[in-house]
Amino acid sequence: MRRDMAGDEQRNKTDRGSAGRALRSDAERTVRRILEAAERVLRDDPAAPVERIAEAAGVARTTIHRRFASREALIDEMTLWAVRQFGAAVLADRPDTLPPLVALHQVTADVLRIKIGWGYAMSRGGAADSEVARIHADVRAECDRLFRRARDAGVVRADVEIDWARRVYYALIHEATQHPPADGDTDALASQVVNTLLHGIGSADRAG
Repeated sequence: MRRDMAGDEQRNKTDRGSAGRALRSDAERTVRRILEAAERVLRDDPAAPVERIAEAAGVARTTIHRRFASREALIDEMTLWAVRQFGAAVLADRPDTLPPLVALHQVTADVLRIKIGWGYAMSRGGAADSEVARIHADVRAECDRLFRRARDAGVVRADVEIDWARRVYYALIHEATQHPPADGDTDALASQVVNTLLHGIGSADRAG
């Protein structure tokens, strides 16, 4: 009898744990759907109200208000979520271990994918002491390390200043995100950015 009761209690705990995980998973999916809808809506109309975001997400307005204290809190969470994906993508590409040129292409493709997909969120800055600012600082430092490795490997000229290389690189990425490819091919766009960064737009056999 006691063994049966103990078994029933263990099964109940397992069932409650499974139910709790399912509820958390459902809640996470709902939040993700809201954040994705907010990005789509606010990209087209930055002044759009919460009601339009709720409609685009397929949830009630009260669902958004239960999860976010205000419209600004929703936007802040969307920004943080996008920037976290941005930072994680750069680190996941192993820029410190892959050959510099391979790493540069992979990082560029993933950065373009996130910046194009989350253009509104990624355009927003954060306070100097915020997690958003810290992630951007970590990405800048990682970018500088990658360019130093590229310079040491002869991919980048020895006389190129790292700060200048990064700023030019950032400018090219920004311009590329303003005109994303219709077919969504960020690999081809990354190749264009990297080729322009490393070789410019001049002809190889130019005279004078």
